[in-house]
Amino acid sequence: MLSRQMKATFYALTGPLMRVNGHIHRLFRAPSSGVVRVHLGPGVDKYLNGWINVDANKFTGKCDVWADLRNKLPFPDSSVDALYSHHMIEHLPDLAFHWREVFRVLKPGGAFRIAGPNGDMAIRKYIANDAGWFFEFPDNRKSIGGRLENFIFCRQEHLTILTFSYMQELAEEAGFRNLKQCAPITETGFPELFDQQVLGTEWEDTPETPHTIVIEGRKD
Repeated sequence: MLSRQMKATFYALTGPLMRVNGHIHRLFRAPSSGVVRVHLGPGVDKYLNGWINVDANKFTGKCDVWADLRNKLPFPDSSVDALYSHHMIEHLPDLAFHWREVFRVLKPGGAFRIAGPNGDMAIRKYIANDAGWFFEFPDNRKSIGGRLENFIFCRQEHLTILTFSYMQELAEEAGFRNLKQCAPITETGFPELFDQQVLGTEWEDTPETPHTIVIEGRKD
């Protein structure tokens, strides 16, 4: 895990370039026809074939579009059929803005599948004093409070807590309706878009009490 200082330095140096590159892609390079599927934040090992993979990490990871996901998404209005991200949005400083961007780029009828650390389940396990549910990464905390903080904020790499009600509020403010929470790996309301290649990139070691919250919806 890179230090926050190193990441801040990286974004300070490359941020203007990524902003320009994203703007150029949005205006001139983004596909204007066919089925457009976008994967935000593939990182090092979650690249999806047949999707447009967008990431800030082009040096140790693999991506098709080099862009800072804190900015406007590098796609025109109403141009994307499917948008997927897995354990990415918790790193963003302005989730309300991101949800508006998701709504902006999706075509009418387009769908999203967005996942991140399960704040609802973490709260339940904290109240139940179930320390064994929590990970020892990035720090092996002993107290239940320390383990909760470790899971939610991950040495301040995560900037917020993701709960269904919070995500629903932001998504509805952006224009979405009828959101659904799905099980990781095994469940999707849009199998024609989020197929086994997509679900296979997800992970979950306790399916009955998932560490990942998955939310799906469609733009009317």
